[in-house]
Amino acid sequence: MGVAAREILETVFGYEDFRPGQEEAVCAALAGRDVVVLQPTGSGKSLCYQVPALVAGRRGQGATIVVSPLIALMRDQVGALAARGARVAALHSQQDSAAQRDTVARFLRGELELFYVSPERAALDSFRRMLARTRVALFAVDEAHCVSQWGHDFRPEYMRLAELRAFASAPMIALTATATAAVLAEIESGLGLRSPLVVCAGFDRPNLSFAVRALRTHEARLAALVAELEAAGLRGGAAGRAIVYCSTRKVTERVAAELRSAGIAAGHYHAGRTALARERAQLAFEAGRTRVLVATNAFGMGIDLPDIRLIAHFQTPGSVEAYYQEAGRAGRDGEPARCVLFFGASDLMTQRRLAAANAAGAVIARRRAEALAAIERYATQPRCRQQALVAHFTGGSPGEPCARCDACTDAIAEADPPRAAVAERAARAARPALSPEALAIVLSAVGRLTRPVGKTNLARALRGSRARVLARGGLLAIPEHGALAQYGEAQLAAAIDALIGEGRLRRTGRKYPTVWLPGRPVRAARAADERAAAARAPSRRWGGPVARALDSYRRRQARALRWKTYMVFQHSVVLAIDREQPDSRAALAKIPGLGPAKIERFGDDILELVRRHRAD
Repeated sequence: MGVAAREILETVFGYEDFRPGQEEAVCAALAGRDVVVLQPTGSGKSLCYQVPALVAGRRGQGATIVVSPLIALMRDQVGALAARGARVAALHSQQDSAAQRDTVARFLRGELELFYVSPERAALDSFRRMLARTRVALFAVDEAHCVSQWGHDFRPEYMRLAELRAFASAPMIALTATATAAVLAEIESGLGLRSPLVVCAGFDRPNLSFAVRALRTHEARLAALVAELEAAGLRGGAAGRAIVYCSTRKVTERVAAELRSAGIAAGHYHAGRTALARERAQLAFEAGRTRVLVATNAFGMGIDLPDIRLIAHFQTPGSVEAYYQEAGRAGRDGEPARCVLFFGASDLMTQRRLAAANAAGAVIARRRAEALAAIERYATQPRCRQQALVAHFTGGSPGEPCARCDACTDAIAEADPPRAAVAERAARAARPALSPEALAIVLSAVGRLTRPVGKTNLARALRGSRARVLARGGLLAIPEHGALAQYGEAQLAAAIDALIGEGRLRRTGRKYPTVWLPGRPVRAARAADERAAAARAPSRRWGGPVARALDSYRRRQARALRWKTYMVFQHSVVLAIDREQPDSRAALAKIPGLGPAKIERFGDDILELVRRHRAD
């Protein structure tokens, strides 16, 4: 690895070392070799072309042309790079003619290090003639699976990108988070890559837990969704966000309205809304005014929010590729997050109807059918979810079970089981019910609670889960925590239902019930719980007074600069500053992810906030 690339990594991006796969891709691109980068969402794919682009630009070798499929994605990346001091611009249809002329002039004068364009723009003859008038160091094709008719976001314009090198001879790097062997082969041929180096990082996301819930009715799914949001702390005051994906606009609007009726601040996003309405929904979600966003697949590409704790698919998507890309937006801060897929036969019918509405030839129709069969296998086979995903994308050995998903933790939902799970259901049914002693432990646990809790949360606590949300109501502190780890979550939930049926426990609430003791008042317990929550020390994930002050500061700066919050600095930087409490610019320079450009712009303010709010 050359000194120049490491210098860019440290001085521009503020990182001391590359993540797995990044160094290999950067070296190959700088050596003039074509590259295909296949890495999961959140693994840092963009650095694989941004670092060599800045190296080449500062050597005077020309600009890097970045082909990106969405204007919103272009804006975000251009804004983030500009905030780090890069010379970068985008050319797109939402600019007026004067802004477009200025951007083209800067490119032709050699002032840009990165130049973002859409695939449609790259296909224009006028753009291609422009390439011949200046130096191009590298072509970067983001979301490269769009080149493949095997992929889930096929864009015909991507098929013409191979023609670019007839106008500018430069290496090409193609990047995607979701590609099977068939998609990789089509990327290579469709882009005309020359013996490319394929950099493939592991598909295991160790902080994500995957689950499938076989639920047939809309009402059952809604109740399960509310329970998931409550388990993630998103019905109360915990930090974090959730995205709920639906297949149709109608269901998107219905689910968002029902969540709001249930007291959950939820927005909605789909392509049928006006551009202004979509922008407002996205900004409210990014600013934290709404913590839950219900959306179609029109939302998400390029979203770089670190604290998404839950991705719920209310309806099954049309392929494993689409599912994994959307689910991979969870837990980008490295903290635990959950990805749950609701599945039923009606979902497959919906996907077939959507596919039929889009005219396609026999080959594409067959591929869509194969993709739908693959997502059905994933949803119905009782095997480790991570193993299934790794096997789907790599075709190789899936490795060891993850010990995190519903299949590994014996928590596959029993309601409305699909045909392929009948054997698993029968095996569970043969297991012994809870003993009288175990039932007594359940009752004892409920008796110690400071507030009613959901049945699922109670079962998880009794099995020993350490999920942060279980602290609400005291589930992590009760002596019975983990006392029934030998039982499955479904068994414990069934036992709780039986105790309710016998009158030894009771449900509180109506549409979204919780568990409580008969005859015990609820209001006083909730008040005590709220006082206890207020008295608790801040968690490691969200930091202390310095972190809170820095978070407010970056939000103010983002509003003033019209940036996304993470462009000021990411939440991981906030936590690192809170932890280290630097007292000089030299100390700030040791904070990973900050970088000299951010220190120059925000350093004095950061140090003043640390001095003002540091612990005595």
